[in-house]
Amino acid sequence: MELRCEGCAGCCVDWRPLAPDAAGTDRTGSRPPIDDAYDLVPLTRDEIARFLDDGLGDVLVPRLFEPADGDDTVRIDAVEVAAAGDRPIFAVGLRKPPKPVAPIGTDEHRWLDACVFLDPTTLQCRIHDDDLYPQTCSTYPAHSLELGAETECERVEAADGGDRLLDDAVPDDTPPLPFGPRAAGATVFAYPDPDDLDGVIDRLRGARLTAEDRARFVGAAVGSSPGSLSVAPDRMAEARDRARDADSWAGRAIRAWNERAAGDGDRVALDPEDRVRLVRELEDDAGAPGTPGWE
Repeated sequence: MELRCEGCAGCCVDWRPLAPDAAGTDRTGSRPPIDDAYDLVPLTRDEIARFLDDGLGDVLVPRLFEPADGDDTVRIDAVEVAAAGDRPIFAVGLRKPPKPVAPIGTDEHRWLDACVFLDPTTLQCRIHDDDLYPQTCSTYPAHSLELGAETECERVEAADGGDRLLDDAVPDDTPPLPFGPRAAGATVFAYPDPDDLDGVIDRLRGARLTAEDRARFVGAAVGSSPGSLSVAPDRMAEARDRARDADSWAGRAIRAWNERAAGDGDRVALDPEDRVRLVRELEDDAGAPGTPGWE
């Protein structure tokens, strides 16, 4: 595939406030997510463990699903969620705090939810060349093309964001779909004790998950084994504690961006120098990896 990503970040930013008719949604398919995060990237169990090992357990967030017809279900906060037996199924992705960005070829900066690792200044990923870079990101949009689904690149083009998808040939070495037959214990997990989750659905829908909420799911994911929905209690407890206690530059930046942001889609009331200075203060100076910029 050949993509033109400069000045875009359409797959990293919730740009629905900019172009509601062009931007897509992942509240489709047989099991829509319960949250409203845009293009949440599903991480593998090994990727989740690597983030945890690097002290970045505070950048991870769970996703639960509405049930499809014929699914097992479990009731949490009076809401039926998709389950395996009596255990809710979930995925884990990267958090998206509001950041001052101008994606998809726009000139005006707005407060939009963006991947925790997106540099608002260069619109590049801070972990692109790192071992932490998720497989889903490195192969995008191969799976969408493989399924004949509209890509974020094409949606950006439709919103007059310029030519983005320059070559739509799917590489032969594209890995399996994250939610395919081998997803159990790899990208799809089952939480072992739904009685632990009182209040979680309400907080998930309101984007108010606590560090303890997120850590519970991270622990269960790391405690899982590929090919199985069983969870090792000791491994789960150890990972949960590490995720709950994480205090990374990225987690601190998420808190800071949430405190400073205006409303979703609002214009950024900062001049360019102050905006760049704020990004440097909250991310670069706090320990964020740099980006090379666009040549």
